[in-house]
Amino acid sequence: MKAIEEIGLKNSIRFLIYSFIDLIFPLFFNPQARKLFLSILGAHIGRGSMLMKVSFFNWHHKGPKSLKIGNECFIGDLTLIDLYDNVILEDQVTIAQRVTIITHMNVGYKNHPLQRAFPKKSQQVVLKKGCVVGASSTILHGITIGEKAFVAAGSVVTKNVPAYTLVAGVPAKIIRKFEG
Repeated sequence: MKAIEEIGLKNSIRFLIYSFIDLIFPLFFNPQARKLFLSILGAHIGRGSMLMKVSFFNWHHKGPKSLKIGNECFIGDLTLIDLYDNVILEDQVTIAQRVTIITHMNVGYKNHPLQRAFPKKSQQVVLKKGCVVGASSTILHGITIGEKAFVAAGSVVTKNVPAYTLVAGVPAKIIRKFEG
């Protein structure tokens, strides 16, 4: 009941609807079927893009319309994308397996004792043209990965990544710059 009090009846119903969508989405085993289903729901997915067994959460905030995927992108298996805020992939972005993209931070209910120290916050994530995110990496809210940048596997990206840069580590740090 506390959740309904905090978000209201309208948002609770929206949550239930998107919970149902979240249940049926994995049934679309074909990448093209997933792409079509998300497009019908309002996502923009460019031509030639491939969505493997990707999962979404927080559908109920902005909905699939907050997902914008350019042309010729690839999203690997078991990738987890937070749709609390916008997620924008420009053309030819590659996301490997088990990547997590987070667009918000929230410690819990409005009266949680840490709310003052860590207030609720959401910001879009942008992956610029031609960038690559390695397997099992995490991209936090508000991050932009620059054009043709490379995030090494297992990295946790807490700061923007410049174009033509390799980053790695926890937290991710610049390893080297390169020419495109």
